[in-house]
Amino acid sequence: MKALITGITGFVGSHMAEHLLKKKVEVYGTYRWRSRTENIEDFKDKLMLVDCELLDPTAVKECIKEVEPDVIYHLAAQSYVLSSFKQPAVTIQVNVLGTLNILESVRQLKLNPIIHICSSSEVYGQVRKDEIPIVETNPLRPASPYGVSKVGEDMLGLQYYLSYGLRTIRTRMFTHTGPRRGPVFAESSFAKQIAEIEKGKRDPVIQVGNLKSVRTFADVRDTVRAYCLLTEKCPAGEVYNIGGNRTVTVGEMLDYLISQARPNVRKIIKIKVEPSRLRPSDVTLQIPSIEKFRKATGWEPEIPFEQTMKDLLNYWRSKV
Repeated sequence: MKALITGITGFVGSHMAEHLLKKKVEVYGTYRWRSRTENIEDFKDKLMLVDCELLDPTAVKECIKEVEPDVIYHLAAQSYVLSSFKQPAVTIQVNVLGTLNILESVRQLKLNPIIHICSSSEVYGQVRKDEIPIVETNPLRPASPYGVSKVGEDMLGLQYYLSYGLRTIRTRMFTHTGPRRGPVFAESSFAKQIAEIEKGKRDPVIQVGNLKSVRTFADVRDTVRAYCLLTEKCPAGEVYNIGGNRTVTVGEMLDYLISQARPNVRKIIKIKVEPSRLRPSDVTLQIPSIEKFRKATGWEPEIPFEQTMKDLLNYWRSKV
């Protein structure tokens, strides 16, 4: 079987590639000439990489024509919510038009791969307390340009299934993290700052944003296992929430990371709210129902929250 991963050099893309290689799948991946490849360096020689800018419809069509994939994991995105407020047009272009180019290429080439459209829990926006846990039929109220872009991507996946019979399956993944997570994301930023403090590379002050937001955490390695089951067992046209089973505030997550710091550092760390880390509007209650996906695949999160956080901290200890 041939799998094409868009954004293979990224956080989830690299873990997806590693997981599929273990299953003896032939793995292709899109990258750009300026892409950083450290996430795939350990297994790069086992991959087939295709230089492809997703905003270029000709390049996308040529890539898919060349690969003729059995399954496409569309993971490439501008995925940083805070940046989407500063660069809304770029976010919409990359996430919506990039998705459109993939779907159009498959349609025009008359191919029939399974296409995983990686949407996001951010499409739900600010949910009410009486809507918890969030189910797939909950209203979509995106609270950021990123959330809007993911609604567009999500709905394109549905539309191409309804209009042209493309075998799209959409996921709305809730917070997921682990080794290789980009340093702009809260938990990874905190872990990196702790690692830097331990090595004397910064003052013992952790800069933070909103610590009151509630998040349900999953491990990225559980996430890619879920995505693989999705394309093996789930019918086209469906949408699924996927998420972990540990719900905490961002502040509680930070407290746990600090508890794992070296004892001499743990005692002196201070926390400072940095206004630049606060969003103009925030999504503060992210608790999913994953019952639909659980029934369809039998998937359950396996890696405990504590192990994920330890692995993330150790990852940054090895990098800084």
